[in-house]
Amino acid sequence: MRWQSCRWAVVPAAGAGTRFGGSIAKQYQDLGGRSVIDQTLSRLFEFAPDLTVVVVLAKDDRDWCRQEYAADSRVKLCCGGAERADSVLAGLRLLAEDAKDDDWVLVHDAARPCVKPVDIAALLRTIQESPIGGLLACPVVDTIKHSDDQGAVQSTLDRSRLYTAQTPQMFRFRLLLDSLQLALQAGALVTDESSALEYCGYQPLLQPGSRSNIKITSKEDLMLAEMVVAAQSGVNA
Repeated sequence: MRWQSCRWAVVPAAGAGTRFGGSIAKQYQDLGGRSVIDQTLSRLFEFAPDLTVVVVLAKDDRDWCRQEYAADSRVKLCCGGAERADSVLAGLRLLAEDAKDDDWVLVHDAARPCVKPVDIAALLRTIQESPIGGLLACPVVDTIKHSDDQGAVQSTLDRSRLYTAQTPQMFRFRLLLDSLQLALQAGALVTDESSALEYCGYQPLLQPGSRSNIKITSKEDLMLAEMVVAAQSGVNA
């Protein structure tokens, strides 16, 4: 199979961020002099300057128009749905007229602004010969406990094969579109793109990522991201 670059991306940014709190959604918080989402998009365009990115917004979004990439011709917009998976599906449907079935499409959380372009490139190399795709993930280093309904330890899990899933997750366009549609129609639990493919019987590949690729969920996460961005500043990440 010939080497194939990634031309398409979907960035879901329609969440209200209720766990973060405050009047400004987490994707529009300041992070190193840029908004979180602008930091995120800058990492994607550093990976692939010609990438076409669909940013999926809430219907009542009033903040996107003030962002650095709001006028960028490489960015397309659409409205999201009730859940993250619905938003990703909306973004994929917008690309359906242009993307070929076997094109790579990456999906990346708007709230993961610290991803390193070299890690995205490593993911693409890992999946290049795959008919399916894969995702960045980190091996679990903590001891993992499984609790019962009362919050008591039921068992200790073997962490040797456990990973925490990250984004980007990168899959063949038609396979991801069809898998998301099937999983959502069946009412399956779809917490990331990989879980939709897993529901349909596929086994995505895992590419070790960086622990610095944190997802901003709380204000504490934002403080950690500020330290990561500061440490990465001026360094070819």
